[in-house]
Amino acid sequence: MHVLGRTDSATGPAVRLGTYRAADGSDGSAVGLDLHRPHAALVVGKRGYGKSNTLGVVAEGAASASGVTPVVVDPMGEFAGLGDLDGVCVVDAPTVAATTLPPAAWPALFELSPTDAVGALLWEAAREASTLDAMAAHVDAAAVDDGVSRAARNHLTLAESWGVFDPDGLDARALLSTPGTVLDCSGFDDRAAAALVRAVAAGLYEVCVDCRPERLPWLLLDEAHVFFDSVAAPALETVLTRGRTPGVSLVAATQRPGALSSVALSQSDLLLAHRLTAAADVEALAGATPTYLSGRLRDRLPAATGGAVVVDDVTESVHGVQVRRRETTHGGADPRVDD
Repeated sequence: MHVLGRTDSATGPAVRLGTYRAADGSDGSAVGLDLHRPHAALVVGKRGYGKSNTLGVVAEGAASASGVTPVVVDPMGEFAGLGDLDGVCVVDAPTVAATTLPPAAWPALFELSPTDAVGALLWEAAREASTLDAMAAHVDAAAVDDGVSRAARNHLTLAESWGVFDPDGLDARALLSTPGTVLDCSGFDDRAAAALVRAVAAGLYEVCVDCRPERLPWLLLDEAHVFFDSVAAPALETVLTRGRTPGVSLVAATQRPGALSSVALSQSDLLLAHRLTAAADVEALAGATPTYLSGRLRDRLPAATGGAVVVDDVTESVHGVQVRRRETTHGGADPRVDD
C-alpha cells in the first residue's frame, strides 16, 4: 500500500484511505494516509460528495492505530458511529472550564472591542475570576455605569445558557489518554462550539508543548470555515503554524474553502479535494495550490462521489484516489420522505 504524506523510505501507522482512481474509473492499488508524523490536512468538497466520509475514514484509522488519538469535533451529529470502535468515547454536549478561554477572548466571543467599556469589563472579569458565577459577581461589583454593567451581565447570562462552560469540563490530558473522542456539538450555538474548539485546540497544543504524551493528537474538525471565522481561529492557526514540532495534527473539512483564512489554505501539507462547483471555492484552492501541480486544479477535480484529488506537499506529488466507505455508521445521510 502506498502511503500519502510520507517518503518511500518512511514507515509507521497509516490510515487505509482507499484505492487509486484509474483513468477508466476502475479501482487501482490500495492507498493510505500517513499517521506517523504530524500533518495539517484540508478536506474540501460540496455537500454529498464525500467530505465528511473522508473525515470519518481518517478518524477510524487514527482510532485503530497505536501512538495517536483522534479528537473529532462534530458540529452536525455525523460521527457518533465512531463510538462503536473499541475505546472511542462520544461526549454529548461537551463542556470546558471558563478559564480555558484567555481573558482577551471574552470580548471577541461576543464580537466586542476590548477597548469598548463592556468588552473591557468582560476582559477584566475573566482575568480576575475562574467561573461564570465569579465573573458575574465581579461585574456586579464593578464601579461602572449601570448600562455597562447590565450589558456585561447579559452577555455572561447568555454564555451560561449555552451550557458549554463548567469548572469540571474537558481536560486535554484526559483526551489524550483514550483511543479517541467524539465531541458532539450538534446542539450548540455557533459561539458555544467556537469556545469549545478554542479550548480544546489550545489545550492539546499546550499539553504537547509541555511534555510528549504517549498518544499524539489528531484534531479533526468538520464545518471548519465556521471556526476559522470565530474566537477559535487563533488557537487553530497556532496548531497549523506551530503544531508540527510538538506533534499536533489538524484535519479541517469544509464545504466552503473560499471562506477559509489564507493561513488555513497555505499551511496544509495535504489537500484532499472532492467535487467543487462554486467558482469562489475553486479559485481559493487554485490560489493556494503549489507550483508542481501541472495544469489547472479545476480540471482535475473528480465528479464521482468519494473521488478526490490529493495534493501531497510532503512528496510534491498529486494523486487521484477513491476514498473507501466508512466502516462505522455515518450519521450525516440526508433523510428521505419514504424513510
